[in-house]
Amino acid sequence: MVLNLIIQTIVWFGFMGAIIFVAAGTTDYPGGWLYLAVMVTLSVVFGTIMAHVDPGLLRERLKPPVQKDQPLADKLLLVAILLVILGGMGFMAADAARWHWSAMPSSVQLAGCGLLLAALLFIYWVMRTNSFAAPVVKIQKDRGQAVITTGPYAIVRHPMYFGALFYIAGTSLVLGSWWGLAAVPILAVLLGIRIGIEEQALRKGLDGYDDYARRVRRRLIPFIW
Repeated sequence: MVLNLIIQTIVWFGFMGAIIFVAAGTTDYPGGWLYLAVMVTLSVVFGTIMAHVDPGLLRERLKPPVQKDQPLADKLLLVAILLVILGGMGFMAADAARWHWSAMPSSVQLAGCGLLLAALLFIYWVMRTNSFAAPVVKIQKDRGQAVITTGPYAIVRHPMYFGALFYIAGTSLVLGSWWGLAAVPILAVLLGIRIGIEEQALRKGLDGYDDYARRVRRRLIPFIW
């Protein structure tokens, strides 16, 4: 499983790097290298830790984003979300390094690095709290899935999606693109749609979810929705 983690990390970030630098039109792009360095380092560190403390979850997260027992609506929506994320990164890189639409101080990029780190640490906290945080919508009966009500799940019902919004914002700042921040509300809309699909499956297939939803009313953003 660790070998699989290493291979997927190399392939995924190699692909992501190709998108970033092709869009930038140059490899002389410090923001792109900084982003990849942070992401590769944290992915390997967090993945290695998860392999020891929660191998079941890591095994789930290493599975492909489209799976057999996944609702069709979620398959289609997940493809759209991936296109927004990857396409957004390409746009951010082109904005900062090819078109030079954004003039961002290096201090803001470093602050974005801090935001990116905070978002990834928050997402890691979510995964340590919820061993069933699979990348696709499904009920993991084989792993005895249960409702999680502690940690970030006591605040919103889908905290990983909340962290993902800050991840995209941090990515835009590290890559040096003000215009890339427009991807945040677009992603929020898509995640809001996915929450509807996911909650339908959870209410139908997971005992106790209805009671949990009545107690924790906010789905994505604390105090708002």
